[in-house]
Amino acid sequence: MTELPRLQVSSNRHFIITEAGDPFFWLGDTAWELFHRLTREEAEHYFANRQAHRFTVIQAVALAEFDGLNTPNAYGERPLLDNDPTRPNEAYFAYVDELIQMAARHGLYIGLLPTWGDKVTPMWGAGPAVFNMENAEIYGRFLGERYREYSNIIWILGGDRPAIYEGHDDRPIWRAMAAGIDAGLGRPSLKTYHPMGGRSTSAWLHDEPWLDVHMMQSGHGGGHDVPVWDWVTHDYTLIPCKPVLDGEPNYEDHPVSPWPKWDPMNGYFRDHDVRKQMYRSVFAGACGVTYGHHAIWQFADERYGYINYADRPWYEALNRPAARQVKYLRALIESRPYLSRIPDQTLLLSDPGIGGQHVRATRDAEGRYAFVYLPLPLPVTVNLQSIAGARVNAWWYAPCTGEATWIGQFPTGGAQTFSPSGQHPDWVLVLDDAALGFGAPGQ
Repeated sequence: MTELPRLQVSSNRHFIITEAGDPFFWLGDTAWELFHRLTREEAEHYFANRQAHRFTVIQAVALAEFDGLNTPNAYGERPLLDNDPTRPNEAYFAYVDELIQMAARHGLYIGLLPTWGDKVTPMWGAGPAVFNMENAEIYGRFLGERYREYSNIIWILGGDRPAIYEGHDDRPIWRAMAAGIDAGLGRPSLKTYHPMGGRSTSAWLHDEPWLDVHMMQSGHGGGHDVPVWDWVTHDYTLIPCKPVLDGEPNYEDHPVSPWPKWDPMNGYFRDHDVRKQMYRSVFAGACGVTYGHHAIWQFADERYGYINYADRPWYEALNRPAARQVKYLRALIESRPYLSRIPDQTLLLSDPGIGGQHVRATRDAEGRYAFVYLPLPLPVTVNLQSIAGARVNAWWYAPCTGEATWIGQFPTGGAQTFSPSGQHPDWVLVLDDAALGFGAPGQ
């Protein structure tokens, strides 16, 4: 079995690291129906592609959304006998085992959802709701015992549902499942929770001791430029501190129209829309971010059809522009000191703007570097006093190509205006303490 480093929360409580203390950037992909719909050959092709694009986490569901209890997987197996969470089907979970191990061989972690939320909270979807406190603990223990020796699993409870709704409090069920997982593992494990669109785990679960990472879903139903940076800021500043990330921003090639219509009359989210939300959430303080493609999460194709106006089959979506570009965000973040990065809008002396024009800044706590994301190629004025050294090296970094362009060197102190070219739709301004000799950003 391929061993990847186990993951944990950093000592400053804002990042994820390996047991050895190395930084881990969550660059996720939503592959919700992975275990339910793909053959092993298709899964191999998918994992190889995601490894090539430098993803780190694949988010997938054991008891899947699309009638995952009653519609068999690609090999004719259903997950539970008589839909009983205390009676898992060995053949089904043997295939789950196989794919998790396959992901590890490609250097990928699985963000494993034990179940989609409709099996607990039947607000919509096929369900059926089959969990209670007792069987949730038993099922969680089964998963923990089964995956005790697996090092590439991050546990994601929930599944597009709130933990509290309309007077119903499902936290005891999720609490029991989390306890069962750890009891089966024989140790604590890294856990988060996938909420419904427009919400964050901080709304219901901040004080739950089992929740290690706050996850939000800025989603697809709020139109362009949902202010996810404000949501991240809110969760980042909560006490006790927990890492924060957007686990489902707007999918590439998803209709823009509001839920529940998903009518493409207003067009589709494309790569620039994806980059804007990803960069601004990370620069606001997130420990990573998840990409998603509207055809890939459902694995749309001729067999399964095209849900909510997916505009291409999943295998043709693997190399869409944003899927190829997200690795440049990871490369940028990893090219500078990692665990000391903080959000800091005081870098900006010009108006940060709102909506599609909103500019977001982050920097090293010790002043070694700063990044400023410009969603449009407009001038920005920054305070160079935030950089520690006597002189500042300035670069432009292109999120759509990963190319770095040298601007020049400037004295530290005072205001400096930088004007990007119109060659690309968005840019990152990179400012470094010249004395430290950092290389080109992203390298």
